[in-house]
Amino acid sequence: MHEQLWFTAILNHYFKAPVTALLRLFHVNPTFPDAPIHNSFAMEILVFMFLVSLFAAARMRLSVDRPGALQHALEGMNGFIQGQSEEIIGHHSEGFTPFLVVLAMFILISNLIGLIPSLESPTASPVVPLGCAVCAFLYYHAQGFKRHGIAYPKQFLGPIWWLSPLMLPLEIISHLARLLSLTIRLYANIFAGDMVTLVFFSLVPIGVPIIFLGLHIFVSLLQTYIFVLLTTVYLAGAVAEEH
Repeated sequence: MHEQLWFTAILNHYFKAPVTALLRLFHVNPTFPDAPIHNSFAMEILVFMFLVSLFAAARMRLSVDRPGALQHALEGMNGFIQGQSEEIIGHHSEGFTPFLVVLAMFILISNLIGLIPSLESPTASPVVPLGCAVCAFLYYHAQGFKRHGIAYPKQFLGPIWWLSPLMLPLEIISHLARLLSLTIRLYANIFAGDMVTLVFFSLVPIGVPIIFLGLHIFVSLLQTYIFVLLTTVYLAGAVAEEH
């Protein structure tokens, strides 16, 4: 059985029976029936609970006259992403901001939660970055269909009709490669950061690890920014008026 974090153990204690039943309903037999919930999924649940609590707290304290620190922080993040989207996509980008902000906050908290003792970063498991990449992939294609309708797939054929048989497979491979690129970049950096921090904590528990904690925070912020930036670029290509 894989080593469980304390939060994972709590979830498995209370929910192992319904989770196992649900998996078997889809003909999936868990490797460990007594612990069907893995650490990465448990950490996703924890991040989700934290974000819901954060948004609820911000909503209850929302004020025009006397905004608090939390409201300032969230408005600053929203403004930064909206400004970046407007530069890349154009003036019609406001509708994409909520998705991009939630995506950024989920990835950022998932990257940083591993700094808390007894917890680990869910993005250090390849399944979670893949899930984020799939969400981004489906979202920008959905927006492409919403903007252009059934004409959206024409952009995969290229500008010259007689090159369409060549362009179509190349475009499909290119878009699928985006999934791989988003997944590997996020997973590899966060996994490596977690491992380096863990190694130095075990070797030199005082002083030196602080440097690597700072490096891990920087990498977490950078990878969140890159993931959201690339998603914004893909959105711009999907909803552009001319291809």
